[in-house]
Amino acid sequence: MEKNIILSLTNNFESFVNTTDDGVEFWLARDLQHLLGYSKWDNFQNVISKAKTACELSDQLISDHFADVGKTIEMPKTATKEIDDIMLTRYACYLIAQNGDSSKAQIAFAQTYFAIQTRKAEIIEKKLLDTERVQSRHKLAETEKELSTVIYEQTGGNQNFAIIRSKGDRALFNKSTQQMKDKWGIKNKPLADHMPTILLKAKDFATEITIHNAKTKQMATENQISSEHVTNNKTVRQTLLSRGIVPENLPPEEDIKKIERKLNSENKNSLENNLKLPGGK
Repeated sequence: MEKNIILSLTNNFESFVNTTDDGVEFWLARDLQHLLGYSKWDNFQNVISKAKTACELSDQLISDHFADVGKTIEMPKTATKEIDDIMLTRYACYLIAQNGDSSKAQIAFAQTYFAIQTRKAEIIEKKLLDTERVQSRHKLAETEKELSTVIYEQTGGNQNFAIIRSKGDRALFNKSTQQMKDKWGIKNKPLADHMPTILLKAKDFATEITIHNAKTKQMATENQISSEHVTNNKTVRQTLLSRGIVPENLPPEEDIKKIERKLNSENKNSLENNLKLPGGK
């Protein structure tokens, strides 16, 4: 396919993209029909039907990617007509392209185009999730450091922090810290380095409450602060359980240090590539 044709098709696909209030990109099926070279709506509906079946077989909700909507079109003599249309996610467009007539140049292009764009979106989403987890881990480390300071200032002993944190872990997981490490196969690493984001945030929230109440109520003994911390972790645990989340049954995540090194490397490479662009300094 000639370069100018590829450029033209790329511009066409991107010019018809819309965005919901939540920031989700979508195309309208009536627009995509013409972009993919289908003159008859009925013929294109057959392709959409196949794409929906493929969506269902991939364990995705059809309603998440194919949303029925109405569209008003202009008719002769200033009249209007309401016709059916479908909001399609990028993934839905990819499935439609995969189930279209590959003898059409537009379909052949779209198959590659949407496959690449869908993969890009998946990579970006994964990076955002990894970044959120790294940030949550750093936030927990800062909160625990603050709790350690509060304990030292109000009880006069830093050794109490490890005891209190351990009691908090048992309250949150219904298992000791070591039992959780054994369950997750962790050796010589902090338990939190393998926690999913939701548990990092849960643990951080419980610790923040402990700090607040320890300060406000001027708790001066290890027993007082540890009792407070246990109560807060138990309360957070009950909230998770009420939503069907059992902390100790969640699988461990990849070592946060590896994730952080990977993100730093990607950011460094991105910066270096930008500097190599024309006009870069």
